[in-house]
Amino acid sequence: MPVLPDEIRTSLPPEVQAYIAALEALIAELQARTRQTSQNSSRPPSSDPPNAPPRPARKPSGRKRGAQVGHQRHERELLPVEEVSEVIEHWPSECSSCHTSLPTDLVEIAEPERQQVWDIPPVEPTVTEHRYHRVECPACHSVVEAARPADVPTGMFGPQVIALVGLLHARYRLSVREIVALLLDIFHLTISTGSVTALCQILSAALATPYQQSQARLQGANRANVDETGWKKGGQRCWLWVAVSVGTTVFMIADRSSKALKALLGDQFDGVVSSDRFKSYLAIPAHLRQVCWAHLKRNWLAFSERDGPVGEWGQRGIVQIEKLFGLWHQFRAGTIERATLQTDMEAVQKAVRKLLEESQELPVEKARTFCQDLLALWPALWTFLVVEGVEPTNNSAERALRPAVLWRKGCFGTQSDTGNLFVARVLTVITTCRQQDRHVLTFLTDAVQAHISRQPAPDLFLSTP
Repeated sequence: MPVLPDEIRTSLPPEVQAYIAALEALIAELQARTRQTSQNSSRPPSSDPPNAPPRPARKPSGRKRGAQVGHQRHERELLPVEEVSEVIEHWPSECSSCHTSLPTDLVEIAEPERQQVWDIPPVEPTVTEHRYHRVECPACHSVVEAARPADVPTGMFGPQVIALVGLLHARYRLSVREIVALLLDIFHLTISTGSVTALCQILSAALATPYQQSQARLQGANRANVDETGWKKGGQRCWLWVAVSVGTTVFMIADRSSKALKALLGDQFDGVVSSDRFKSYLAIPAHLRQVCWAHLKRNWLAFSERDGPVGEWGQRGIVQIEKLFGLWHQFRAGTIERATLQTDMEAVQKAVRKLLEESQELPVEKARTFCQDLLALWPALWTFLVVEGVEPTNNSAERALRPAVLWRKGCFGTQSDTGNLFVARVLTVITTCRQQDRHVLTFLTDAVQAHISRQPAPDLFLSTP
């Protein structure tokens, strides 16, 4: 962009000078927007234009591809013979040296070489027919029909099918029609698209108590990573929230407000919340927050790509953020203690504070507002230095949301409040089971069976202290 010489600018009327300055600011802002990518903004990588700069490549380690020398091998161990389905003996029939035919009664000179081949047998559904006989009462001549046992479902499908349908839909993100095709191709089970939706609602009802258990567990936690992403219900905009804590993850669909945040965490939660800087989180005191430095790095990177004093100021900020993460990675690797982390981070804190205070002289209002917000949140920038388990990024919440985002792209959201409830419950239980290394399908099946039998739901935290 051509620069207007100072002698010409000063010769213009003040109104014209102000107008030109406003136009220059507008052009700078528009240029900054055209340079926005997933690396310097909150845009997803899928929105990056073809001319977006490549992501920074990792420094080559100098190691060859593949397994490294001295690495621990991971091999499938042989099962004991008594656990093998079938043993087939193979004997040599001819000498490989002189081609003499070998009888089968020769004495074996060593233990045989063992090879175990794993395969899946053809799967056929089991169909159980329940007959409810009718008889006439000899006393009053009334027609009496046998009652359905408590553990028999009212519909046509058992708890394994109900749990599997929900797992395929929520965890493996298959569409309703894909579930219908998979059940037919692999399990020879015919099912309609309407039945898939109905079974998901049965699973949702079965997971009501485990979902409440997760909410109670979250409320008693001392920290949580919280994030939200867009969702749609019947085409209307709403938000899928997630809160990740030790041993549990809770999902909820609501609006994007502080009221929704309070509903997610519950009234009893008084731990540290790690999040981005969205305004809903202002309802939480700064000393009980940790602002995500990965988000701040993207913000500062966008400023560093501008021209003039803002770009220079942004580059100085990036230098300090790199130092921050360098110290944190040393602490995570165990090379420095927490006391050393706190001491070495003091220089970074002073430099960042100075940058924030200097920003009030910058010619870009967006940069000044950004720094004013950070100064107001100053304690929330450094909680990770003093609270055990709190990290400087919100990565755990973003990882928890990633599968849900992929599911949303395929299913385009839900159509009703009951659909929203199914999404929140099934994502909560599946993710929490994975956190605890519990077999997801087994737990879902047990929950459905308890629901059918009108028994208490299985304890989602039975195996945790």
